[in-house]
Amino acid sequence: MRIIDNPKVFLIGETRVLGDQIQAYLDHIGAPDWSTDAPTDAEELVEVMGRACYRSFGTDLNPNITRTRKGNEPYMKNILKVAHGSVIEHVTFNFMFVDVSRVFTHELVRHRPGVAISQESLRFVRLDDIGMWLPLELREDEVAWEIIQSTVETMEQAYAALVDHFGLDDEGKKFKEKKIWTSRFRRIAPIGLATSIGWSTNARTLRWVLENRTHPSAEEEIREVFDMVGDIVVSRYPNLFGDFRKTNNDGEPWDPERDGHLFCWTPEFHKV
Repeated sequence: MRIIDNPKVFLIGETRVLGDQIQAYLDHIGAPDWSTDAPTDAEELVEVMGRACYRSFGTDLNPNITRTRKGNEPYMKNILKVAHGSVIEHVTFNFMFVDVSRVFTHELVRHRPGVAISQESLRFVRLDDIGMWLPLELREDEVAWEIIQSTVETMEQAYAALVDHFGLDDEGKKFKEKKIWTSRFRRIAPIGLATSIGWSTNARTLRWVLENRTHPSAEEEIREVFDMVGDIVVSRYPNLFGDFRKTNNDGEPWDPERDGHLFCWTPEFHKV
């Protein structure tokens, strides 16, 4: 058994625009000189999609328009303010969550709209050494720690005995057969074991999940993971997520010395 100090979050992919094709589109609709100061491709794409809805690349493309917002930041703020959430669904972020428990992944997969999921499979991956992330209260309680440690070590021993009994490491044992037995053995694995999961989401879904999974009512581990997700996206995509603020459980500005390591990501604009 090994103890996992902290789950880890990696942003491994994000939306990329094709600048030449955006320019070709602008040329086609009669707005060749339009440009944006968007800090990222994701925010540029949202702006293009949003302006396309109203032909608001300039006042000469739609006689109903007498003025347009200049700059990506005010444009995006208005999108969030009026809850025009459909246009922010166009951008996608790809995360890898590592050393998270299956408690976490069972909670995560409840968010289905606008996501794609690829999880480490215990049909294929053998459990030679079970990693565990434990809430602070269990780590600091000596009796609880001893109970959990002995329980998990017993599971590891039982798993190893099953592997030996059914000869998974015998010479000539085919992968297909190993997979079948590995799938059977996983039933004795604890739900708290460390695993990895790839999670891709659009910006609209991420805003909703970020707010809800850092709420005080959320489970501790998923709060810790999405606290880290918020740190990444708020700094990297300031015009898409810049209205989020770190608060404590009472909605006041978060103070780590006073409030501890967990915080809430609270947006100015809810349910966009």
